[in-house]
Amino acid sequence: MIEPIRLLSRAEREACLERAGLNLFRLDAEEVYIDLLTDSGTGAISSGQQSAMMAGDESYAGARSFRRLEHTVREVFGLEHVLPMHQGRAAERVLNFVLVKPHQLVPGNAHFDTTKAHIEYARGRCLDLTIAEGHSPTARHPFKGNLDVPRLRTVFEEYGSAAVAYVLVTVTCNSGGGQPVSLANLREVAAVCREAGVPLFYDAARFAENAWFIKTREPGQADRSVAEIVQDMFSLVDGFTMSSKKDAISPMGGLLVVRDSGLFERLKMPTILFEGYVTYGGMSGLMMESLAVGLREVLDEAYLAHRIGQVAELADVLVRRGKVPIVEPVGGHAVFLDGRRFFPAVPEDQFPAQLLCVELYREGGVRTVEVGANLAGRDPDTGENLRPAMDLCRLAIPRRVYNREHFEYVAEVVAEVRERRASLDRGLRFSYEAPGIRHFDSRFEVII
Repeated sequence: MIEPIRLLSRAEREACLERAGLNLFRLDAEEVYIDLLTDSGTGAISSGQQSAMMAGDESYAGARSFRRLEHTVREVFGLEHVLPMHQGRAAERVLNFVLVKPHQLVPGNAHFDTTKAHIEYARGRCLDLTIAEGHSPTARHPFKGNLDVPRLRTVFEEYGSAAVAYVLVTVTCNSGGGQPVSLANLREVAAVCREAGVPLFYDAARFAENAWFIKTREPGQADRSVAEIVQDMFSLVDGFTMSSKKDAISPMGGLLVVRDSGLFERLKMPTILFEGYVTYGGMSGLMMESLAVGLREVLDEAYLAHRIGQVAELADVLVRRGKVPIVEPVGGHAVFLDGRRFFPAVPEDQFPAQLLCVELYREGGVRTVEVGANLAGRDPDTGENLRPAMDLCRLAIPRRVYNREHFEYVAEVVAEVRERRASLDRGLRFSYEAPGIRHFDSRFEVII
């Protein structure tokens, strides 16, 4: 289906920004012209999903819709034990409630903010072991989401296996610019985890996009299907969490899937406590039907070529038209603008990427999101602001929604802001810093 969109006047946009405290999460959807805030739950469902949803079984326990979802998950991923969740962060909550003990470590590749928050809420600590190239916006590496395997070995040697709750690999790595992880790296990480006797999990929200990059970038993988590569990827893990609002193209939903029956039994109690009975877990039958179809549709290689091609197309238009500094190579779900290079005169502690998000909305009603210093938050032990390697403005593309005309407009808006960047030499500060996951509800003011 389609919906009308309306571009507010500049004066109206200024008023919206003031009311929202310069935080684009706090805008109402009808105040936004082109919405690139997130690709989570914002995709267009297919006719296949819509028709399946009509057969949703809302039985409290043992619904047909759950059995169809369970069968699909087992076929696509090869893991046995399936717990539906209302969305991905619920799966994170249940998993960390069971696996993480106080002061245990969870090494990974640039944990996203909700993931990090759930680990820290369980009194664990995150370790970012992304390879060095993954911290550079300009490094040309095909798999910048890879984990640094020697550093992972060092963690086990220095702290011991008992100090590590599990290892988490995010595929693709959102905080690092939507960057993929190679199959070779996943195999190395899995081998190290097996040696240490520590579980390996994926954050699998964008698993199919990662598999596409393996197919198109990794030597020896070009002749394999995406479905085969997915099977290979997931043969290495003990389990995964998933926000099904991304690659499964579902408006709502999540998954927590594990291989071990003993762990599955331990996960049931918090699932019932936090989400609902184990065969619906906070999801309606119609959403389980949508998810089951979406998990198969996302493996369509024609769809993936178009999806990832759209991201590359937007990046190309941005660079060609406005010489905009972006994270390269382009990842799977978004184009990431480098806030520090975009506004070199704005000090690092004045949130240049958040300033860029604000100015894109001010200029043309385009909503984006900061993935940088604001999102990184504070060190849970010292309270000091964390300084991420990159301060990024993310332009996330909803699946099956926008077309080239929309991207041309976005590029025009970015180019206009780029043209007047010299006049934007002062950034932002908090007028209210929300506790915990601060980028959702904090408010800002311009430094005068």
